[in-house]
Amino acid sequence: MNSLLRVEDLHKTFVEGGEEIHVLRGLHLEMGPGERVAIVGESGVGKSTLLHILGALDRPSSGKVIFQGQELSGLDDEALSQLRNREIGFVFQFHYLLPDFDALENVMLPALIQGWEWERARAAALKLLDVVGLKDRVSHRPGKLSGGEQQRVAVARSVILEPRLILADEPTGDLDPHTGEEVQELLFRLNEERGAALVVATHNRSFAGRIGTQMELRDGCLRRF
Repeated sequence: MNSLLRVEDLHKTFVEGGEEIHVLRGLHLEMGPGERVAIVGESGVGKSTLLHILGALDRPSSGKVIFQGQELSGLDDEALSQLRNREIGFVFQFHYLLPDFDALENVMLPALIQGWEWERARAAALKLLDVVGLKDRVSHRPGKLSGGEQQRVAVARSVILEPRLILADEPTGDLDPHTGEEVQELLFRLNEERGAALVVATHNRSFAGRIGTQMELRDGCLRRF
Protein backbone atom coordinates (compact mmCIF):
# COMPACT_ATOMS: atom_id res chain seq x y z
CA MET A 1 0.00 0.00 0.00
CA ASN A 2 1.14 3.55 -0.80
CA SER A 3 0.61 4.72 2.75
CA LEU A 4 -0.85 8.14 3.53
CA LEU A 5 -1.46 7.48 7.22
CA ARG A 6 0.08 4.80 9.42
CA VAL A 7 -0.53 4.25 13.11
CA GLU A 8 1.73 1.91 15.06
CA ASP A 9 1.16 0.58 18.59
CA LEU A 10 -0.83 3.64 19.65
CA HIS A 11 -1.65 4.08 23.34
CA LYS A 12 -3.56 6.85 25.07
CA THR A 13 -3.93 7.05 28.84
CA PHE A 14 -5.73 9.63 30.94
CA VAL A 15 -5.49 10.13 34.68
CA GLU A 16 -8.73 10.82 36.54
CA GLY A 17 -8.94 11.00 40.29
CA GLY A 18 -5.51 9.44 40.58
CA GLU A 19 -6.59 6.46 38.45
CA GLU A 20 -5.15 5.65 35.02
CA ILE A 21 -7.74 5.14 32.29
CA HIS A 22 -6.45 3.31 29.20
CA VAL A 23 -8.50 4.51 26.23
CA LEU A 24 -6.34 3.23 23.36
CA ARG A 25 -4.24 0.09 23.78
CA GLY A 26 -1.72 -0.77 21.09
CA LEU A 27 -3.88 0.35 18.17
CA HIS A 28 -2.76 -0.12 14.55
CA LEU A 29 -4.16 1.44 11.36
CA GLU A 30 -2.94 2.06 7.82
CA MET A 31 -4.63 3.99 5.01
CA GLY A 32 -3.75 4.91 1.47
CA PRO A 33 -4.69 8.05 -0.47
CA GLY A 34 -8.42 8.27 -1.22
CA GLU A 35 -9.29 5.33 1.03
CA ARG A 36 -12.43 5.41 3.21
CA VAL A 37 -12.68 3.93 6.69
CA ALA A 38 -15.55 3.93 9.18
CA ILE A 39 -14.71 3.61 12.86
CA VAL A 40 -17.67 2.38 14.86
CA GLY A 41 -18.19 1.73 18.53
CA GLU A 42 -20.28 2.67 21.51
CA SER A 43 -20.19 6.17 22.96
CA GLY A 44 -17.21 6.71 25.20
CA VAL A 45 -14.92 4.03 23.74
CA GLY A 46 -12.43 6.59 22.40
CA LYS A 47 -13.49 7.32 18.81
CA SER A 48 -13.14 11.08 19.24
CA THR A 49 -9.85 10.66 21.09
CA LEU A 50 -8.50 8.61 18.20
CA LEU A 51 -9.56 11.17 15.59
CA HIS A 52 -8.02 13.97 17.62
CA ILE A 53 -4.72 12.09 17.67
CA LEU A 54 -4.89 11.27 13.94
CA GLY A 55 -5.52 14.95 13.25
CA ALA A 56 -2.68 16.17 15.49
CA LEU A 57 -5.11 17.87 17.89
CA ASP A 58 -3.83 15.62 20.68
CA ARG A 59 -0.70 13.57 21.26
CA PRO A 60 -0.63 9.86 22.12
CA SER A 61 0.85 8.57 25.35
CA SER A 62 3.05 6.29 23.23
CA GLY A 63 3.21 4.85 19.74
CA LYS A 64 3.59 6.45 16.33
CA VAL A 65 1.35 8.41 13.96
CA ILE A 66 3.05 8.73 10.58
CA PHE A 67 1.42 11.04 8.03
CA GLN A 68 2.86 11.23 4.52
CA GLY A 69 6.04 9.62 5.80
CA GLN A 70 6.52 12.06 8.66
CA GLU A 71 6.17 11.03 12.29
CA LEU A 72 3.98 13.60 14.04
CA SER A 73 5.73 13.29 17.40
CA GLY A 74 8.80 14.87 15.82
CA LEU A 75 6.96 18.11 14.98
CA ASP A 76 6.66 21.11 17.25
CA ASP A 77 3.35 22.87 17.91
CA GLU A 78 3.80 25.39 15.09
CA ALA A 79 4.58 22.67 12.54
CA LEU A 80 1.59 20.62 13.72
CA SER A 81 -0.65 23.67 13.37
CA GLN A 82 0.54 24.18 9.80
CA LEU A 83 -0.01 20.50 9.02
CA ARG A 84 -3.56 20.58 10.40
CA ASN A 85 -4.43 23.68 8.43
CA ARG A 86 -2.94 22.53 5.10
CA GLU A 87 -3.35 18.78 4.98
CA ILE A 88 -6.21 17.73 7.28
CA GLY A 89 -9.88 18.69 7.13
CA PHE A 90 -12.04 18.32 10.24
CA VAL A 91 -15.81 17.85 10.39
CA PHE A 92 -17.29 17.54 13.86
CA GLN A 93 -20.76 16.70 15.17
CA PHE A 94 -21.04 20.36 16.20
CA HIS A 95 -20.05 22.59 13.31
CA TYR A 96 -17.99 25.21 15.25
CA LEU A 97 -18.85 27.99 12.81
CA LEU A 98 -18.02 31.53 13.91
CA PRO A 99 -21.38 33.16 14.69
CA ASP A 100 -20.37 36.69 13.65
CA PHE A 101 -19.12 35.55 10.23
CA ASP A 102 -21.40 34.70 7.33
CA ALA A 103 -21.22 31.37 5.48
CA LEU A 104 -18.77 32.72 2.90
CA GLU A 105 -16.41 34.16 5.52
CA ASN A 106 -16.48 30.94 7.56
CA VAL A 107 -15.44 28.91 4.54
CA MET A 108 -12.76 31.41 3.55
CA LEU A 109 -11.13 31.46 6.97
CA PRO A 110 -8.65 28.52 6.65
CA ALA A 111 -7.42 29.90 3.32
CA LEU A 112 -6.91 33.38 4.77
CA ILE A 113 -5.02 31.90 7.74
CA GLN A 114 -2.83 30.09 5.22
CA GLY A 115 -2.01 33.42 3.57
CA TRP A 116 -4.19 33.35 0.46
CA GLU A 117 -5.19 36.66 -1.07
CA TRP A 118 -8.75 37.71 -0.31
CA GLU A 119 -10.08 37.31 -3.86
CA ARG A 120 -8.56 33.86 -4.29
CA ALA A 121 -10.04 32.69 -0.99
CA ARG A 122 -13.40 34.23 -1.84
CA ALA A 123 -13.55 32.57 -5.27
CA ALA A 124 -12.67 29.16 -3.83
CA ALA A 125 -15.23 29.52 -1.03
CA LEU A 126 -17.98 30.58 -3.44
CA LYS A 127 -17.26 27.55 -5.61
CA LEU A 128 -17.46 25.19 -2.63
CA LEU A 129 -20.68 26.73 -1.32
CA ASP A 130 -22.14 26.12 -4.76
CA VAL A 131 -20.93 22.49 -4.59
CA VAL A 132 -22.66 21.99 -1.22
CA GLY A 133 -25.88 23.60 -2.47
CA LEU A 134 -25.65 26.88 -0.60
CA LYS A 135 -24.86 29.43 -3.31
CA ASP A 136 -27.97 31.40 -2.31
CA ARG A 137 -27.02 31.44 1.39
CA VAL A 138 -23.49 32.79 1.25
CA SER A 139 -24.29 36.00 3.14
CA HIS A 140 -26.26 34.26 5.92
CA ARG A 141 -24.71 33.95 9.35
CA PRO A 142 -24.94 30.56 11.11
CA GLY A 143 -27.92 31.65 13.22
CA LYS A 144 -29.94 32.09 10.02
CA LEU A 145 -29.05 28.63 8.66
CA SER A 146 -30.63 25.28 9.46
CA GLY A 147 -28.60 22.60 11.22
CA GLY A 148 -28.01 20.78 7.96
CA GLU A 149 -26.97 23.97 6.19
CA GLN A 150 -24.53 24.80 8.97
CA GLN A 151 -22.99 21.34 8.70
CA ARG A 152 -22.63 21.74 4.93
CA VAL A 153 -20.82 25.04 5.49
CA ALA A 154 -18.53 23.20 7.93
CA VAL A 155 -17.81 20.52 5.32
CA ALA A 156 -17.01 23.17 2.70
CA ARG A 157 -14.69 24.91 5.17
CA SER A 158 -12.92 21.62 5.89
CA VAL A 159 -11.90 21.06 2.26
CA ILE A 160 -11.08 24.54 0.95
CA LEU A 161 -7.34 23.84 1.18
CA GLU A 162 -7.83 20.47 -0.56
CA PRO A 163 -6.58 18.38 2.37
CA ARG A 164 -5.19 14.90 1.86
CA LEU A 165 -7.21 13.58 4.82
CA ILE A 166 -10.74 14.36 6.06
CA LEU A 167 -11.62 13.37 9.63
CA ALA A 168 -15.34 13.39 10.41
CA ASP A 169 -16.48 12.82 14.00
CA GLU A 170 -20.19 11.90 14.13
CA PRO A 171 -20.85 14.39 11.29
CA THR A 172 -24.55 13.48 11.03
CA GLY A 173 -25.21 12.87 14.73
CA ASP A 174 -27.34 15.99 15.27
CA LEU A 175 -29.17 15.84 11.93
CA ASP A 176 -32.48 14.33 10.88
CA PRO A 177 -32.20 11.23 8.63
CA HIS A 178 -32.81 13.06 5.36
CA THR A 179 -30.34 15.87 6.08
CA GLY A 180 -27.86 13.37 7.46
CA GLU A 181 -27.98 11.44 4.20
CA GLU A 182 -27.30 14.64 2.25
CA VAL A 183 -24.18 15.26 4.33
CA GLN A 184 -23.08 11.65 3.82
CA GLU A 185 -23.41 12.02 0.05
CA LEU A 186 -21.44 15.26 0.19
CA LEU A 187 -18.55 13.62 2.05
CA PHE A 188 -18.51 10.73 -0.43
CA ARG A 189 -18.53 13.13 -3.36
CA LEU A 190 -15.61 15.13 -1.99
CA ASN A 191 -13.72 11.92 -1.28
CA GLU A 192 -14.21 10.72 -4.86
CA GLU A 193 -13.72 14.01 -6.69
CA ARG A 194 -10.83 15.39 -4.64
CA GLY A 195 -9.12 12.13 -3.73
CA ALA A 196 -8.94 12.86 -0.01
CA ALA A 197 -8.83 9.91 2.35
CA LEU A 198 -11.86 9.84 4.65
CA VAL A 199 -12.11 8.60 8.24
CA VAL A 200 -15.57 8.74 9.79
CA ALA A 201 -16.24 7.97 13.44
CA THR A 202 -19.89 7.03 13.89
CA HIS A 203 -22.25 4.81 15.82
CA ASN A 204 -24.60 4.83 12.80
CA ARG A 205 -24.11 1.33 11.37
CA SER A 206 -26.03 2.15 8.20
CA PHE A 207 -23.74 5.09 7.46
CA ALA A 208 -20.68 2.98 8.27
CA GLY A 209 -21.85 0.27 5.88
CA ARG A 210 -21.94 2.77 3.01
CA ILE A 211 -18.37 3.90 3.63
CA GLY A 212 -16.74 0.57 2.82
CA THR A 213 -14.07 -0.58 5.25
CA GLN A 214 -15.49 -0.84 8.75
CA MET A 215 -13.44 -1.10 11.91
CA GLU A 216 -14.77 -1.42 15.44
CA LEU A 217 -13.05 0.29 18.34
CA ARG A 218 -13.40 -1.93 21.37
CA ASP A 219 -11.20 -2.33 24.45
CA GLY A 220 -8.81 0.21 22.97
CA CYS A 221 -8.10 -1.72 19.77
CA LEU A 222 -9.40 -1.61 16.20
CA ARG A 223 -10.86 -4.73 14.64
CA ARG A 224 -11.91 -4.96 11.00
CA PHE A 225 -15.24 -6.64 10.31
